[in-house]
Amino acid sequence: MSASYLAVLRAPGAARLIPAALLGRLSYGTVSLSLLLATTDATGSYARAGWVMAVFSAVGVLLFPTRAGLVDRYGPRRTLPPMAVGYAAVLLALTAATWRPGTPYGLLLVLAAAAGVLAPPLGPVTRAQWSILATDPGLRRRAYSLDTVAEELLYVTGPLLAGLLATVARPATGVLLSAALALGGTLALAAVAVPVPASEAAPSPRSGTRHLLGRARQPLAAAAGAGAGLAAFSLLAVVFAGRHGRPADVAWVEAALAAGSATGGLALGAVDWRAPVTTRLTALTAALATALALAAFAPTLPALTAVAALAGLAVAPTLTTAYLLTDELAAPAERTRAGAWVNTSFNAGSSTATALTGTLLTHLPLSTCLLLAATPPLAALALRRRKP
Repeated sequence: MSASYLAVLRAPGAARLIPAALLGRLSYGTVSLSLLLATTDATGSYARAGWVMAVFSAVGVLLFPTRAGLVDRYGPRRTLPPMAVGYAAVLLALTAATWRPGTPYGLLLVLAAAAGVLAPPLGPVTRAQWSILATDPGLRRRAYSLDTVAEELLYVTGPLLAGLLATVARPATGVLLSAALALGGTLALAAVAVPVPASEAAPSPRSGTRHLLGRARQPLAAAAGAGAGLAAFSLLAVVFAGRHGRPADVAWVEAALAAGSATGGLALGAVDWRAPVTTRLTALTAALATALALAAFAPTLPALTAVAALAGLAVAPTLTTAYLLTDELAAPAERTRAGAWVNTSFNAGSSTATALTGTLLTHLPLSTCLLLAATPPLAALALRRRKP
């Protein structure tokens, strides 16, 4: 395993790409909690802070493929710097607006929307770069696996860093840090980005959004199903822990899920798979659904933690394989936008499931809700790749 991943780290351009990408993407790990804490501190209302975060997330997700499409059309070196400067400037404005109470609530909503509009699509840009640098399919699979695991770890360490800052300084300091990380990392990524080879840069006649979504329906459905199933499971795990008298112990469930995901993601890249990528994605989606269904039969919190670790083994591999298949189906001139659609599908599934799960809990037993958390990835199995 170590030898295979060393090959990724030694790939031409990797030594410059990895630090730049990780630095910029760490900002997305810190910004959500920081903005939530800063807005709550400034407004004195969790409800208003929640709406600010909802606007920031919704606008960012909806326009994610559009920003990625601009990168495909004009190149990362031309598009990323303006996005980085604009996004950092809005975060600085949010820092100032939440430093002390008194800022009009409407202004916070406008600034949150502006931040969502300008947030650079760093994940899709990074994976598109790996598609250029790692021409060998095996090396690309390892690069994508390593990238997915690293991104998940950033979303674990980022909130911890934001929480630490909030305990020693004003909550808005975390928003300021997020601005600095986004600006520095995005500019660094733009500086080291390799353009799409001229022979591949011309758009294909079938490279429009409709054609892309049609070709990539299997990986997009798998991402949406995974996002929905995991979001439902995470919310239900909180309820499960609360009903067993230990609500704080839900952290162990989330830790087990993250550890399993990292293990599964690294294993995916280390093993030379003979099965086609479409078959692997089908098997992984089915494995995730099966593991989530087992949660309905967990009698205790330790048992639920074990199920979370088992489900985690399929999380990063499912997402990585969805990225790989989407990259394979997309034309070189639309790789960034294609990867962004995987992110958008995952986030859309997650948001929808979070809203629906809360409603289901008021009408159905917890065990039934846990069983239903497996239905989104199961439903995704019905959407296979359309044959040409």
